[in-house]
Amino acid sequence: MEINRAEPHWPQLAEEIRRRIRAGTYTPGARLPGTVAFAAEFDVSQSTASRALARLRTEGLVYVVSGRGYFVADTPSGTA
Repeated sequence: MEINRAEPHWPQLAEEIRRRIRAGTYTPGARLPGTVAFAAEFDVSQSTASRALARLRTEGLVYVVSGRGYFVADTPSGTA
């Protein structure tokens, strides 16, 4: 996926991560790459990656373990 530079970046990144979760690329309980890795992969800022992950957290697709990172929820919303 390539980021469309004419549109806000964080929703595009959130959608790509959401797509990967639904496709099974990231399975329930799996640790997601961190903000630094997502920022590098998609050539966006770390704050953009953080905002995308925060959106997925509010949607219940991912959860945070303090000091360990983001993980895919056991039953991600919209995939059951």
